Amino acid sequence: MSGLPPGYELIDDQARIDPAAAHVFLTRSYWAKGIARETVTMALRNSFCVAVIHEGQQIAMARVITDYASMAYLLDVYVLEAHRGQGLSKAMVAHLQDHPDLRAVRAWLLRTADAHGLYRKLGWAAVAEPGRMMERFSADISS
Repeated sequence: MSGLPPGYELIDDQARIDPAAAHVFLTRSYWAKGIARETVTMALRNSFCVAVIHEGQQIAMARVITDYASMAYLLDVYVLEAHRGQGLSKAMVAHLQDHPDLRAVRAWLLRTADAHGLYRKLGWAAVAEPGRMMERFSADISS
């Protein structure tokens, strides 16, 4: 994939995505703190994922939950701290948005506490009609 610094490889081969590496990061993230490894493995198995590999290690990942037709939910976008500031998140999200299997998706959603600027650069905006959005969240379900 062009646009990545030398030595970085973006992959979307689901067989190459490393759930163990994703778990190491996600378990300490603000949005999935303490998540069980089995939950990460199942989530990745049932999602379309991309990752960035550097020196044989997965150092970044993003995943999409989708029906490949009308809806996509972007989540678990991360880059290990030592590799931030090089455009890796932007490259992963752009790759997902432009992927032939996802190009026809009409509605994309995401939740973020701190990356609004990144997503705005990729064409995202605040929900136009937040009053129409609802959620059901069960905090007592184990991760």
